[in-house]
Amino acid sequence: MTDDNTLEANKALVRRNFEVIWSQGNLAVADEILAHDYVGHIATLPDAVRGAEAFKQLIAMYHFSFPDTTFEIQDQIAEGSKVATRWVASGTHRGEFMGIAPSGEALSVTGASFHRVENGRIQESWDDWDALTMLQSMTGDVFQSLSMRF
Repeated sequence: MTDDNTLEANKALVRRNFEVIWSQGNLAVADEILAHDYVGHIATLPDAVRGAEAFKQLIAMYHFSFPDTTFEIQDQIAEGSKVATRWVASGTHRGEFMGIAPSGEALSVTGASFHRVENGRIQESWDDWDALTMLQSMTGDVFQSLSMRF
C-alpha cells in the first residue's frame, strides 16, 4: 500500500513533467525525472519512445512546431505507483509538424496520460489525445472531401 505522501509526490512529479518539460521546454529536467530506461507509449507514434534522449527529441519537435505550448492539468488521480492526468494543451502551429506546413492556427487539444512512477522517477507513460481535433485545427475540415453531397 502506498502512503498519501508518496501519492502526492508522484502527482507532483508528473505535474513537473507537464509544467516544466512540456510547457516550458526545459529538456534538462527530463534527465532528473525520467528513469534511465523510461518507455513512453504515445498514441500517435508507431513505436515507443525509449529513454530520456528520445523523449527530449520528441519534446523539441513539439516545441519547434508549437513554440508557445502550454499544458493545463484538469484532474489528477494517483493510486499505487500510477498517476492518471486529464489535461488540455494549447499552442499555435508555427512550425512544420509531421509534414504539415505551419498554419498559424491556435489550437487546444484535450488528452489523458497515465504515468508509472518507480523510485521517484517516471518509469513509463501512456499518452493519448484528441488527434483529430489537432489535425482539423492545422488543416481545416479533413472530412470535407469525404462528405456526401445530397
